[in-house]
Amino acid sequence: MKYFYGAAHEQFRPSVLLDHARRAEAAGFDGISCSDHFQPWWEPGEAGHAWMWLGAAAQATSRCQIGPAVTPALARYHPALVAQGFATLAEMFPGRVFLAIGSGESLNESPLGFDWPDAAGQLAALEEALVMVRRLWAGETVSGSGRFFRARDAKLHTRPEHAPPLYVSAFHPEAAKVAARYGDGLWTLADPDSAPELIAVYLAQRAEDGRDDGEIILQASVSWGADDDAALEGARVWKGAQPPEYYVDDWHDPEAMYRHAEETISDDEFREKVVISSDPAEHVRRIREVESLGATTVAIMNCSGSDPERAIEIYGEQVLPELRTGATSASAAQAR
Repeated sequence: MKYFYGAAHEQFRPSVLLDHARRAEAAGFDGISCSDHFQPWWEPGEAGHAWMWLGAAAQATSRCQIGPAVTPALARYHPALVAQGFATLAEMFPGRVFLAIGSGESLNESPLGFDWPDAAGQLAALEEALVMVRRLWAGETVSGSGRFFRARDAKLHTRPEHAPPLYVSAFHPEAAKVAARYGDGLWTLADPDSAPELIAVYLAQRAEDGRDDGEIILQASVSWGADDDAALEGARVWKGAQPPEYYVDDWHDPEAMYRHAEETISDDEFREKVVISSDPAEHVRRIREVESLGATTVAIMNCSGSDPERAIEIYGEQVLPELRTGATSASAAQAR
């Protein structure tokens, strides 16, 4: 089991997140992921550019894997630029870079003048993008016009010795099949209502295609505070990211999104979706529940607005050691 640290560009300034990345590596996390947004889910918020930050984070650390969670391929980024960007990172930091890619949200694409497609269109765009990225990483010259992207003699002139792992975000079964066909793993939310079905569909497609299981990365949001109230209030803005319609429908006004979320999601419902507690043992318990869904990696987004630095320390001192002890004990029991 691996544990990634999630850096939230929506909540913290890039310079602060760079310090968090250093602290997370020192605390024992295996990887560092970051959100890739043009806008936050609420106002006022932050929205540093993920790619610029990832290069700095890779240079500021020495061991952790580095990548986005997740990069979209629609209006903001042409797939050829996605392929080039992460080929460049992988050349500079071999063995440490991954790319997680998804269909994005209207929140980040519509402000650039993009007409947000329906769910079928989002899936079609994702598949087009994945095909192009794979072809360019393989050294092919790509030309042609698809429904969403065009290329004319596009070729990567700088490629790493080994292409980085490509993980694909999925929130519904058809996307999980696409993840199985084109990705090296599935990236999805650690939602007990949706993750088991998505994982099952993904694994069935992998088996049908004669491929190994790859990675299953489940993302969980957490908030630690000096007391439970502080933990809740420090993460409250993240209600703005919870309504499932925000990931499919045309919602792109952060102020309206947060207002709608606050009106429709109770604090109790929010606590079910996000690990909110001052007790490290509760964090261990909830993350073990995530592991039990079938994860090979848990990506832990730090939403601890009340004291994010101490939250990292708590994870390094108490949560990660206990999780690893439990995983070691389970492995030993299986071996016996």
